[in-house]
Amino acid sequence: MKPTTLRKTLLGLLTGATILASAGIAQAADITLKVSHYLPPSHGFQKDFLENWGKELSEKTNGKVEVKIFDATSAFGKIDRQADQVRAGVMDMAVGLNGIPRDRYPAASIIEMPFLVKHADSGSETLWQLYKEGLLGSDYQDFKVLGLFTHEGGLIHTLDTPVRSLDDLKGLRLRTPSPAVSAMLESLGASPVGLPPSAIYENLQKGNIEGLVTTWDLVNAVKANELLKYHTDAAAYTAGFYFVMNQKKYDSLPEDVRAAIDEISGDSLVVKFGDWWNKWEAAGKADAEKHGNEIIKIDDATRAEWQASVQPMIKEYLASLKEKGVADPEAIYKRAQELNAEFDAKYHAGDK
Repeated sequence: MKPTTLRKTLLGLLTGATILASAGIAQAADITLKVSHYLPPSHGFQKDFLENWGKELSEKTNGKVEVKIFDATSAFGKIDRQADQVRAGVMDMAVGLNGIPRDRYPAASIIEMPFLVKHADSGSETLWQLYKEGLLGSDYQDFKVLGLFTHEGGLIHTLDTPVRSLDDLKGLRLRTPSPAVSAMLESLGASPVGLPPSAIYENLQKGNIEGLVTTWDLVNAVKANELLKYHTDAAAYTAGFYFVMNQKKYDSLPEDVRAAIDEISGDSLVVKFGDWWNKWEAAGKADAEKHGNEIIKIDDATRAEWQASVQPMIKEYLASLKEKGVADPEAIYKRAQELNAEFDAKYHAGDK
């Protein structure tokens, strides 16, 4: 090959490489947003919720934005640090549990009153509507709130003591997710123990706790069905969750990216949690059945009796929120009852 021809060939190759490299750069995301949560990477919070939310954001911004997820196995997966990481700008977004650390979101804790929420769709939309109506006061004031939601009405899961009546709860050491649920357990004679999900299995195994109050989903996620024998389905409570973003980070984003985030968050996101929780709960229940555990179903009449028994506790808890800066907790609770009833009528009118 002649020198001139060789030079032309090399020049053509270099030019082609430059074009390809430029194309690669153009296709790469311009913005990376970091989001953390406190559950395993196999959990629905990541597989159904955050991965799909990130994919949708990328599509709506034509690949401009990439969402990177940090789960419980990462250095950013501690349950009690989710909101703090966002506030400090270490994470751009996070999904966390309202009750840990305790008393961070006192007005929002009203959604967790015993026997208020039975279904995740109704509970999620009720909590979100309370926020939209401005009834949650200074809760979440430091953040761009992308969504609030609840889980299905929670169960009482135990090792050796089946819970068929309220008397069966007396003296049991049960893991609790929040101050509101702790107050309920104490009023029924149980001893609440605060533990992060990562500590549940070990403490059950060692006998430090005799059970827990949570969803089918979580006992499955932490493999607790291997140890548990009984599951009392009373839809006794729910827990609230948040999906928040650093406000300064949100404000710094291009207008089209902010618009895309708004489009796939809020109302359009919250409405999805009902179906997601149905899926997650079904998997957890099936796992319990596979292990041969007994499922104790509490009928509506008995549930109503249990609900009546905790009315003094509810009144006391609501009064205590005034000391935590909640101006009119009774009004919030009343509105939550109204909203939840409306959404139950909308989604579950035909339920038996």
